[in-house]
Amino acid sequence: MNVLTDMQPGQILARGVVRHLSSLGFACVEEFVPDRGLRVDVLALGPKGEIWVIECKSSRTDFMTDEKWQGYLPWCDRYFWAVDQEFPTDLLPEDSGLIIADAYDAEILRMAPEDKLAGARRTVLTRKMAQHAARRLQALRDPGAGKTYSAII
Repeated sequence: MNVLTDMQPGQILARGVVRHLSSLGFACVEEFVPDRGLRVDVLALGPKGEIWVIECKSSRTDFMTDEKWQGYLPWCDRYFWAVDQEFPTDLLPEDSGLIIADAYDAEILRMAPEDKLAGARRTVLTRKMAQHAARRLQALRDPGAGKTYSAII
């Protein structure tokens, strides 16, 4: 079974990004909801507690129709775009980071400027990420367990 054949183009980019960031000591969660109405492609928690958001764009149309990305900026210390080698990178804002990725790895071509989160928001986001990751792991190990948790809250 080839896991890549079941993935959307953005998920393939996210896979490479997560592999690369993991090699740098980051813990990553894909498709994370920092706040109601927002869903980031990759949220990465660095070894020093830094939080990065990475949006994966698989085509010009994907980028041009994304109207929510600026709403992600208050939820990270650094914001990146992840695209493949064929993507027209001149479309991307220069004041954000740039990652070139494929299904197997990625490379940071342009470091995003740092805009540090407030301590309280960082704490809330870190806890929310930990809870989200733990629930996902539990759902993999015991698919019925999530139903019990949902009934409690």
